[in-house]
Amino acid sequence: MTPQRANNNMVTIAERLNNAYDRIAKAEQNSHKTDPVQLLAVSKTKPIELVQQAYDAGQRLFGESYVQEAVDKVSHFKQHQDIEWHFIGPIQSNKSRHIAEHFSWVQSVDRLKIARRLNEQRPTNLKPLNILIQVNISGDDNKSGCLPSELEELAEFIQESRQLNLRGLMTITAKTDDPQQQLEYFQQMKDCFDKLQAQYPQIDTLSMGMSGDLEPAIAAGATMVRIGTDIFGQRQ
Repeated sequence: MTPQRANNNMVTIAERLNNAYDRIAKAEQNSHKTDPVQLLAVSKTKPIELVQQAYDAGQRLFGESYVQEAVDKVSHFKQHQDIEWHFIGPIQSNKSRHIAEHFSWVQSVDRLKIARRLNEQRPTNLKPLNILIQVNISGDDNKSGCLPSELEELAEFIQESRQLNLRGLMTITAKTDDPQQQLEYFQQMKDCFDKLQAQYPQIDTLSMGMSGDLEPAIAAGATMVRIGTDIFGQRQ
């Protein structure tokens, strides 16, 4: 890749990030939100050079879903201590140790077995792992996540685990182009979050909404949205 091409790509990533933040700001304004919504840049499948360009443009929160690819990126950027790496994909038991050792956040914990393994495998010299419980709020068989009825038991285990830090909830809803249906799913998630926060006042993160539905997510109370394609482009 020539320097000229690299520079053009960097400008493109910076512009896309600015557009994403502008879109979030507009949604915050329309929803009368006073607390800023965080942007998690979903960098899964994207090369290190594009992550570097996003970093150079000021982005610090990155989301990954594929363990080996993610570990390679975390290791590459280990000198950048201000990057916050979030694991957001399904967790296989045989990959949990790598996640526990390399990430600061895991947004996709949906069962006790995985929470237990992360707690046992988190190195004691690292801060406790920030955990979001993934909830399948739309009841979609194709989506991961615990059911709302399973939330209480899982939250209690995480809360009592020495190497885990319960921070909130995450969801990926069933795909729909109906804004009202999107809003209803997100409002149900906000209800789950409010109930959990009443029991655990320290939780502060509700991760929901992506490129196609971030406006209804923010309207319903999201504190973090996850954007990939609108920043990094389509998968190669």
